[in-house]
Amino acid sequence: MLKEFKAFAMRGNALDMAIGIIMGVAFGKIVTSLVNDVVMPPIGLLLGAVDFSSRFINLSDRSYATLAEAKAAGAATIKYGLFLNTVVDFTIVAFVVFLLVRQINRMTREPEAAPAVPTTKECAYCLSSIAIKATRCPNCTSELKAA
Repeated sequence: MLKEFKAFAMRGNALDMAIGIIMGVAFGKIVTSLVNDVVMPPIGLLLGAVDFSSRFINLSDRSYATLAEAKAAGAATIKYGLFLNTVVDFTIVAFVVFLLVRQINRMTREPEAAPAVPTTKECAYCLSSIAIKATRCPNCTSELKAA
């Protein structure tokens, strides 16, 4: 069973998938940092100095000034600021994946074939298929106009 597992794990597809997952996780961390540290601060500033990561709705009967206080007290909260950060995060990742797949599709797309030049024509008398350069039909022996 160990040999079978080793053979499975070392196949190209499994190894490629593992590398893809590792790179995806690393890319996800970069995008999360981009969203939290670069994109959301200017958006928060434009909307009146709002730090989205600390925005929440308190569902308990006590009042808390910050998300950290509510979390420490174990209060039920809706963390909509973190949700907005995650939505922006997802949108960036989805757009980058779209661009990547689009570029790969462009590179792997086969060039369109030129339209085929006809090599046969139809006899005007018996409607059989004959060579394009034929001047007489081999089936009905009718004389044809030259192409």
